This record gives sequence, structure tokens and C-alpha cells, in this order.
Amino acid sequence: MPTITLPDGSQRPFDRPVTVAEVAASIGKGLARAALAGQVNGELVDMSHVIDADASIRIITSKDPEGLEIIRHSTAHLLAQAVQSIYPKAQVTIGPVIDDGFFYDFAFERPFTPEDLEKFEAKMRELAKADQPVHRRILSRDAAIKHFKSIGEHYKAEIIAAIPAGGQISLYGQGDWEDLCRGPHVPSTGKLGAFKLTKVAGAYWRGDSKNAMLQRIYGTAWPDDKQLKEYLLRLEEAEKRDHRRIGRELDLFHFQEEAPGAVFWHADGWMLFQQLINYMRERQTAAGYQEINTPEIMDRELWVQSGHVEKFGENMFLTQTPDERVYAIKPMNCPGHVQVFRQGLHSYKELPIRYAEFGKVHRYEPSGALHGLLRVRAFTQDDAHIFITEDQVTDETVRGIELLMSIYRDFGFDDVKVKFADRPPKRVGDDEVWTRAENALQAGTRAAGVEFTLNPGEGAFYGPKLEFILKDAIGREWQCGTWQVDLNLPARLGAQYVDEHSQKQTPVMLHRAIFGSLERFLGILLEHHAGKLPTWLAPVQAVVLNISEKQANYATEAADFLKNQGLRAEIDLRNEKVGYKIRDHTLKRVPYLLVAGDREVESRSLAVRTRSGKDLGAMPLEEVATRIAQDAASRGRRYLED
Repeated sequence: MPTITLPDGSQRPFDRPVTVAEVAASIGKGLARAALAGQVNGELVDMSHVIDADASIRIITSKDPEGLEIIRHSTAHLLAQAVQSIYPKAQVTIGPVIDDGFFYDFAFERPFTPEDLEKFEAKMRELAKADQPVHRRILSRDAAIKHFKSIGEHYKAEIIAAIPAGGQISLYGQGDWEDLCRGPHVPSTGKLGAFKLTKVAGAYWRGDSKNAMLQRIYGTAWPDDKQLKEYLLRLEEAEKRDHRRIGRELDLFHFQEEAPGAVFWHADGWMLFQQLINYMRERQTAAGYQEINTPEIMDRELWVQSGHVEKFGENMFLTQTPDERVYAIKPMNCPGHVQVFRQGLHSYKELPIRYAEFGKVHRYEPSGALHGLLRVRAFTQDDAHIFITEDQVTDETVRGIELLMSIYRDFGFDDVKVKFADRPPKRVGDDEVWTRAENALQAGTRAAGVEFTLNPGEGAFYGPKLEFILKDAIGREWQCGTWQVDLNLPARLGAQYVDEHSQKQTPVMLHRAIFGSLERFLGILLEHHAGKLPTWLAPVQAVVLNISEKQANYATEAADFLKNQGLRAEIDLRNEKVGYKIRDHTLKRVPYLLVAGDREVESRSLAVRTRSGKDLGAMPLEEVATRIAQDAASRGRRYLED
């Protein structure tokens, strides 16, 4: 008879096999009501799971990450049941949990509409209110295929057919509806209720454009209505902060079909882009980096030698010249940096050698994955590669992490998480080399005093890496910077230095990016600041506005003075009311609005307002210039309050 060990170490003996639900009830009525599933000897199981031997058990509730995932997956099933209740001819395919929710793909004779979503959601609420018990049964693989074919679910039959023969298949049902699933699920539909269907989109079966187009319904689900409401408010705020919308409003950039995944930068957007480069160039130079530039197109054989063709080939753009030589448009900068290092023989005394490049790279992304500046095919990396000896890894990692964190703070990101990603299944190099690289990177990270979590199997194909994740103003997380230790690529590409014994050795190469992609980082910045960029970054820092034609000459003189002081200032002499012009430039998120009326002309001053509406009063022209310049130089918000 089983003895159950609980998380606190206490034990409960039972005189017969028991279900997880019975264990929860033996602990307390409140826990039994809140329980969604159990974890038995480390494995997630349903509440109905029977325990007939000694086991360690943890009761899963909605407060646990596993509980939230179970709620979302169960809600995806509730959606599928609702859709098929309304449209019995709709076929279900897959319905996984994703960040903040779930989706389910359906095959149907026509696209679903927003009106359909309203009907589906109403039906889901009806089914949840019915509190239908969730049941599970097991079929053999062949029996499951036969079952789903018999009810017209050909996509499900195809999924099961890919499973090795002889396997068993679990089916979960509620009422008279049933679906293929590994589980676990909530014990009844009454546990579900805080959900919302958010949108519908097209999606190809198995992600292949050669296959049928399906209807993908997205939704979100939470433990309670309070958390759902908070999430929907975050979604609403995210919609306001969408960088594509801000890009249109501020006339920064656009995209068009003739160049999918590539940015057409407008004047102010390009100014902002250059501000990022100028800032990073200044910081890198101070940190001992040499800026270089390498070709965008190089012979395919170099990429074969580096391992990129084998591991990354499907994402590379290739071109063939009339002499039948095949070139690759570079997807990464590292092989080019090794070629620069190889020109001449370096002594160990020269190391570290730090190369940095604002390198334009191209990677193929499926059309459906493209998303404004956040997911593109052509982008610029703030890439750097540092050539060192193995015993320099710790010191250089400490220096590198300090630089990354300092830069993120300058852009308003104070909450930064670090993940350590170790060897992936698909990699180059032997395990002994990987172990050395992983140990060296972990040692350097600890020496920097940085806490990190593990991200197993997600390292680069040539080495382990640190991933730097930024939290933005509304709580979203963005993975940006990376720091990678590479003991493989330098050897593959013939990089060497001369050690203290006059022997040739292969250097360690550290791969480093801070922004990651300048395009993506800029998109994140626009959303983080809701387009209200700090004064030092704003493409236009100040605009001078006249009240009437009488002040036009002085307003022009004032704007020219500010420009001569190195500020990015513009003038607005339109024949419009000054209130209209103030509103217009406030919507354009210009940090400082400087108004010239008759009194300002007489006193050679300007009335200063911020884009947040704060009236700072009239100031002498020279004081205005000093104030804006100090604000910009501070790389913060010393004066400007939004």
C-alpha cells in the first residue's frame, strides 16, 4: 500500500491505491478545490491518476507555472469543442500553449470572422458553466488512427500515423467531444472561465506553404478574471506602443513588398538609427575595440569551412555569378572577423584583440514570421569578436558584462535577466571542448557577480552563450544581447597566435552583441518609451514655433542658434494657430516645444514646454540651449519629465 511523501517531507500512508484527488482531499478541502493536477515522482498527471506504490507528490494549482499551462491547454480544448459544436464539419489539427495563451488550428471551408469568434467564446462560456468532467482513455496507435478517420478527422489521423507503430495514444474528452492529447488536463470544464479569444489568422498545415491553409484562432487564459483583465489592459497598452504604428506617426520608416523584411528608412528614422551607431561606437572605442568592416558577399566555401552551411544553410541567401562561382550573402560576421585576425601573426602579448563591426547581414525568414523591425531579413548587428587566450575568458567576460549592463541602463532598461545556454543537439566540436567552454563561461559570469538561470540546449552551434533579456515598461521581456565562448570556429578557420613558448596556438573567440540587431533594438526602444525617446536619442530634440508672421525672423534666428549649438532643432512657421502646432508636435513626441511671441522676441527668449505639457516658462535663448544640451548629455531625464 502506498506511502505518499509531500513537498515538505511529511508522509501519509494509505491502506489502498489512491488518486491524486484523494491525496489532495486528505490534505485539506481548500487544496482539493484548488487542485488542477498532480506531479508524481516528477511527472505531471491528472487528478484521476491512481497511485498504487510509494511516491513523492506535489499538488498543482493555478498558482504554479505548470497549473497555468494546464489551464491554457485545457482552454484550447474548450475552444475546439465550441467550434465543432457550432460547425461540426470543422476539423481540428493542433492546439498548443504559447506565451500568455494558446492557439488552435482548424480546417474549415471558409475563413472564420470576428463574428465567429464571438459565437465561439459564448459557446465556451456555456460549456465551462456546464462543468463537464474531463475524462481520459487510451487507444493503440492503429485504433486511434481508425477512430479519427471514422469521424472525419484526417489531420489527427495524419499526426498519429507519424508515431511509431505499437505505441499507445491518450484521448481526452469532455461531454461527448474528444481529442488527441498527451495531457494532463483540468478535472472539469468548470475550472475554466477567465479566457478571451483575441484574433484569427491563416496558418499553413505543418507550417509549409505547399500545404492547405488553416484557420488559427488565438486566445488567452488566466487563473482568474483579475489577471485576465490586467493582461487585456497590457495588450491594449502594447497596441498603443506598437512600433509600426509609432513609425508611421513619426515618419521613421516603412516596408513594402518589393523588399520583404528590409527597412526603408526615412530621414528621421535614419537619424535615430545613426544615433544608435554613434553611441555604440563611442562606448566600444572607450572599451578598447577596433572597428572594422568586412564584405557582405563571400565565397560559399568559406561558409562550408566554418560550418554555417551545414547548420544554417536553409537560412542563407546564395547567388551564382556567370563564371558559376557560388557566393553567400553573409548571415553572420564571425568568419569575416577571423579573416582579419589571420592577416599577420599575432603574439599572445597583443591579446585580447577586440574587433567590432556594424555589419549588415541577411537571413531568410518565412514571410509569415516577418514583423516590422522586430523580425526582418536584412539587418545590422553591433557585432564584435574578441580573440583571447583561454585563461583570459574570466576577465574579459567580467568586462563584457559590465559594458552590456551599463549600456542597457543608458537606454532605460534597469531590469535585465541573464540565461546560460549550453550545448545544443546540433553542434560542432567534441564534448571535451564544449565542457571547457561551458566551465569557462560560467566561471566568468559568476566572477561578474551576475545571477543566471539555465536555458538547456540553446547554445550556438559552436559554443555556449549568455542571453541578456530586457524587461520593458509594460513588463514584456526581450532577448537582445549575447556573449558566447567559442573554441571551435577559430580552429576550423585557421586562426592562430604565438604563445610565450613561440608555439602556435588557436585563440578562444568571444562573440558579442549588445543591441543584437539595431533594427530590432530600435523597435523595442520605440515600444518601451511609447515613442517618447529620451532627448539624447530623439531625431528632433526641439522645435521653434512662432505665434504669428511677426516673429518669423526671430524664430528662424533662434532655431539656427540651437542648431549651431549642436542640437537637432527644427522650425515651424506654418500659418496655423500656435495651439494647433503645439498639439501636432506633441503627437510627434518632440521633447521640447519652444514658442516665440512678441515678448520673447523683445527679450530674446523662448517659452519652453515639454511634450508632456509641462510649462517651464520663458528662458533666455542661451539658457534654453544649455538646458537641452545638458538634458541630452545626461542620457537620461534630468530635466524632461514624461
